[in-house]
Amino acid sequence: MKYKRSSRFFGSFSSVVAASLVLASCGGGSSGSGAPAPVPTSTPTPTPSPSTSAACSLRARQDWAFAQLNEWYVFPSLFDAAANPASYGSVDAYIDALVAPARAQNRDRHFTYLTSIAEEDAYYASGSTAGFGIRLGYDGVGRRVFVIESFEGAPALAANIDRGDEIIAIGTPGSAMQSVTALMTLGGSSAVVNALGPDDVNVARTLRIRSLSGAERDVTLTKADYALDPVSNRYGAKVLVDGSTRIGYINLRSFIDTAEPDLRAAFADFKAQGVTQLIVDLRYNGGGLISTAEAFGNLMAGGLDGQVYGYITYRDSKAANNESFRFAQQVESIQPTKIAFIGTGGTASASELLINGFVPYFHGNMALVGTNTYGKPVGQIALDRPECDDRLRALALKIENADHQGEYFTGLASVVPVTCRATDDLTHPIGDPAENMIATALDYLAGRSCSPISLTATASASLGVTGTAATRHILMQDGGSTIKREVPGSF
Repeated sequence: MKYKRSSRFFGSFSSVVAASLVLASCGGGSSGSGAPAPVPTSTPTPTPSPSTSAACSLRARQDWAFAQLNEWYVFPSLFDAAANPASYGSVDAYIDALVAPARAQNRDRHFTYLTSIAEEDAYYASGSTAGFGIRLGYDGVGRRVFVIESFEGAPALAANIDRGDEIIAIGTPGSAMQSVTALMTLGGSSAVVNALGPDDVNVARTLRIRSLSGAERDVTLTKADYALDPVSNRYGAKVLVDGSTRIGYINLRSFIDTAEPDLRAAFADFKAQGVTQLIVDLRYNGGGLISTAEAFGNLMAGGLDGQVYGYITYRDSKAANNESFRFAQQVESIQPTKIAFIGTGGTASASELLINGFVPYFHGNMALVGTNTYGKPVGQIALDRPECDDRLRALALKIENADHQGEYFTGLASVVPVTCRATDDLTHPIGDPAENMIATALDYLAGRSCSPISLTATASASLGVTGTAATRHILMQDGGSTIKREVPGSF
């Protein structure tokens, strides 16, 4: 996503598995050197179709990718410059080989990749994407797939498909349905992803839906363009009451440009209602624009004006780009006394930056509720080659908080002073005080006891359902569209 903290930088958090941080865009040409490009000030125009000239041949694109990474990659000692491009049939495969040493040390979990300039710019500007407008989770043991969230203005919610519904079979219109159990038995979660079809407008699928009541129905959905609402108008911002205490609840789906007005409106309401305790729900948030993470943090920064929010550090040869950024109190800012951050293994990048930024100031007055987070304290820059519609997301920087804490590759459960274990409860809507994660957050804020998050559990985007022993995961695929990188589990 874009980072508009200064006129020099823009970027985003995104990754193949969950999300990642993009801070700067060094665009144009084949060298990629020099200062990052200025921030776009209007909606990007479509990038021309990739050239078929020799400039965009496989080898030319591989050589260009090598030059960028050789110059900018944040772990130069973990970069395999000896990898032979002739041994790889795609730019992506060659990039994987170049950064394989860092991946072997869990420092680059597919955070470095090639994507499309046009498709990515469209998403970050407005959240525009094509799909059914649902987020899915799966139970690998039970071989089941569930809707964990539906997005407003998209086909699924219009067909009354929402959180807690189970998809039990998938087919194309007029064809025989394949049960999800059979698909997962034969090909695991990837078979379900493939059965749902490509992320293109007018792709249609018939889904057999089982509601929480047990009723079943067949629904044919057609993928369409829709704009993701980053703060749901159904449950994204509200004031909860626990006893006599008013608590601000905010759920952010993705750190995109259009989130800031919603965030400001929410905090203006919190301020007007005298809210001093917060629940910040980032349970599925795979990241986004650093500018939005900064704006969000500033709204919680009453009393922290001018204090260091974080540090950005590049490799030694690029140290001239290092800098810090500070909290800036806003008209809508509140001064919270306690904050409960809800997270899971699908909480990554910009989400983790936001949480980590408050650790030096809140100590025991903040908690991580849910499960361990993904663990991505590093970020990318955007290196563009417009003639080929190539954008290289190159891992190029590290992020630290004011205490220079930034080695949370195994997740934030070892960094946040207080943690409270909770499972994602699909039997209740998001925003419901009875939902298990929110109820646990309310317990923490009220001083009631909770069990800590296990530090030995892997941050694998797990989620559970109250009343069962099932462990579920967000349904994701390697690669895919920008929304699949930034909004884990979306289809």
